[in-house]
Amino acid sequence: MNLHKSHRLGMAAVLGLEAYSRTHVQSGLYELVQLRASILNQCRYCIDVHTKALTKRGETPERIQALHDTNLDPAVFEPREIAALRLTDAETHLADGGVPDEVWAEAGKHFTDSQLGDLVIAIATINVWNRIGVTTRRQP
Repeated sequence: MNLHKSHRLGMAAVLGLEAYSRTHVQSGLYELVQLRASILNQCRYCIDVHTKALTKRGETPERIQALHDTNLDPAVFEPREIAALRLTDAETHLADGGVPDEVWAEAGKHFTDSQLGDLVIAIATINVWNRIGVTTRRQP
């Protein structure tokens, strides 16, 4: 199913979220969050897209591979990145009890309220893309 053809208005809304997020979250961090959520959701298409985007940006293979690990290594990621990636994990796995207070508090140490809101929207957006990609069995 190609929702871009069959559901143009709905996909335009998702593309609007994407455009907002891309312009409101720092691009390197944005791609890390995108790949992390895609890995968690096992969206093969999005994993491929965001791995290529990070590689094109000059991201190291070590850091890209580390996004596949359960624990985020502080020797590989900056504290700000870890806070954003842990928020990504919690927001992606809401069934595990929502976003724990300590995850939210740690993110609040590294991001202003405005930046944090933009990050929440960006994480929600990649989760929408992942659900579309997985559901429609989109392949790389």
